[in-house]
Amino acid sequence: MTDIVLQKMFTYYGTDVLRINHALKVYSFANFIARREGLSHKQLEIVDIAAILHDIGITAAEKKYNSSSGHYQEIEGPPIARKLLADLNLDKTLLNRVCFLIGNHHSYQQIDGIDFQILIEADFLVNSYENQLPSHSIASFGESYFKTATGKATLESMYATAADK
Repeated sequence: MTDIVLQKMFTYYGTDVLRINHALKVYSFANFIARREGLSHKQLEIVDIAAILHDIGITAAEKKYNSSSGHYQEIEGPPIARKLLADLNLDKTLLNRVCFLIGNHHSYQQIDGIDFQILIEADFLVNSYENQLPSHSIASFGESYFKTATGKATLESMYATAADK
């Protein structure tokens, strides 16, 4: 299934290699964390699909609002994801959960499950590097929002957050 979703994401983004690479990195971290945390097959499927498509609304947000703001991505992403996934005959509950995650992945106060938690952690691991965040910001975010043992260990390993305190 994820191979089909990946292909749909590649086709949707076209030559936007930056966005493709970002999605692939988030997917990779999310997949790693989810497996290490022992998620069920259904939860893994949700995490994988949501991670691949989490920023799918960014292009539409830029066109419609002239902004890549997370708020606008959350508005534009779910309808695009539903359209991209329509022919896969996904279970309605799974599809709704994926769209909820896409539609809230910048709203940390909305975290309501392990799948959402993992998506947030994976996206932050990638964004920290891509946006060259200062170590104090990484450490602060990690303390506030990282909950999984795998996510915490990965953050510490990559950014030595405990050493910066």
